[in-house]
Amino acid sequence: MKNPLLIVDGYNMIGAWPELVLLKNQDRLEDAREALLHRLSNYSKYEGLKIIVVFDAQLVPGVTQSYTKYQLEVIFTEEGETADSYIERVAGELNNRLTQVTVATSDLAEQWVIFSQGALRTSARELYKSIEKTEKDIHQHQTDLSFKDFRRNSPWTAEQLAELNKKLHDLS
Repeated sequence: MKNPLLIVDGYNMIGAWPELVLLKNQDRLEDAREALLHRLSNYSKYEGLKIIVVFDAQLVPGVTQSYTKYQLEVIFTEEGETADSYIERVAGELNNRLTQVTVATSDLAEQWVIFSQGALRTSARELYKSIEKTEKDIHQHQTDLSFKDFRRNSPWTAEQLAELNKKLHDLS
């Protein structure tokens, strides 16, 4: 089975996800990037996939860098390179027999290039819906864990249960 790798066009998601658009429109681009990374991190950990998030350095001049945050690889492209060209190049390099690359973008031209390299694509909306579903699954899993040892509608009080356990211990 191939190892899944998701490459995310960061500003494409910020321009498409409702809560991130709101932050962007309030000139809080750093907060939007942080919120995107946080949600992708939870998604990555729960679904067990590696994620690379790519941002254009054009919107943040002089920030060309690559670092790891929340167990995600975050890339700010060089000033002369767009996120699209970086993603197209890296998707072609990393998509092989061992790795199945999926690119998250709603840019139609980029999607065609990705397809031609054998990689898969998911739109910003599809990724958003997948993350929402995963967040619901995480919440349900937390709820299930909190009720794992929960005794519902028990006719016994805690003291009575303790006394019964003592008698059971004495009998055995």
